[in-house]
Amino acid sequence: MLKKKKKENKKEVYALGQHISMSADKARRVIDQIRGRSYEETLMILELMPYRACYPIFKLVYSAAANASYNTSSTEANLVISKAEVNKGTAIKKFKPKARGRSYPIKKPTCHITIVMKDLSLDNKYVEIDSLKKPRWKNKHTAIAYPDMYSSGGIWDKK
Repeated sequence: MLKKKKKENKKEVYALGQHISMSADKARRVIDQIRGRSYEETLMILELMPYRACYPIFKLVYSAAANASYNTSSTEANLVISKAEVNKGTAIKKFKPKARGRSYPIKKPTCHITIVMKDLSLDNKYVEIDSLKKPRWKNKHTAIAYPDMYSSGGIWDKK
């Protein structure tokens, strides 16, 4: 008995950047800001951030969106970054000549960046979502203010 496998719609697409000449920690600082956000929100964040790591990440996000529109024919409004990771790559090693015939090694770190995008319109669980990130505060306007909080009227308030 042979069972036919159902063809599943591919919900996730990815873009991979290898041997990007930058430290993995510096790229991780930017990746942590965009993980779980929508495509348009991610592009705005990357354009306005002042870090050098933003440009190669911007190109990868743009490439992942192009892959999604070509392979799964999904619109950019439904795309969300489901997974983004940065791994260490190989270190480029050079030698710099110094005084008195000596040489010192120079190690230039590289990293591998993977951006995985998910199309929410293909997933039946999510109907409409702004961002997968949880807000830090449930209500921004809940500030507790005590009237006359420095003087409780006790013994120690006398001068």
